[in-house]
Amino acid sequence: MTAWALIELVEAAVKSHRPEVAHKAMRRLPEHILASADWAVGLEARCRALVTPGPDAELWYLEAIERLKRTPVRTETARAQLLYGEWLRREGRRIDARVQLAAAHEMFAGVGAEAFEERTRRELLATGERVRKRNVHREASESLTPQEESIARLARAGRSNSAIAAELFVSPRTVEWHLRKVFVKLGITSRKELEAAMPTDNPLRGGRPGVIPHLPSPSN
Repeated sequence: MTAWALIELVEAAVKSHRPEVAHKAMRRLPEHILASADWAVGLEARCRALVTPGPDAELWYLEAIERLKRTPVRTETARAQLLYGEWLRREGRRIDARVQLAAAHEMFAGVGAEAFEERTRRELLATGERVRKRNVHREASESLTPQEESIARLARAGRSNSAIAAELFVSPRTVEWHLRKVFVKLGITSRKELEAAMPTDNPLRGGRPGVIPHLPSPSN
């Protein structure tokens, strides 16, 4: 844990313009990592790149990426590519920066690391690359099943579980079960958050925006 804390401290100190803190953490780091492990050597190289001035930093970034790519720690590889991309952009090498930043952005998006994904997106925009901002709630709401979406929208409109159950010809317990699944998919914890989590312009499958489709009764 000491090693991970020092690794994070180096980056935080550099980003906070406190080089003395970064260098102090860097001096302690070799005492707490396994020098023979690719992930450890890669992370140390990434830290050294951050505290190394001038063009010599690039060699450390390249070693960090090469080492980390051999390991299963995908997010740490992406973080190295993000930092390298930021460095390249500051050096005026925008095309090279886009290659690293695009790879990092894709990886962050793939694992759901939203804060790093947004940071990378802003860096890509700074290089002149056009990047669409993901709407996390929209993507999550599109993963709902038709039954989940119908129940969620009725709940969003203020219907009680009993009222939803009567309208959809299911039990209140079934409504509660589906709502739990909806909350998990949307990353929310209450009905009050449905308003923000379910955009009004996200149409129901086969319906118009904001319209609950009529469901036939069991006798039809």
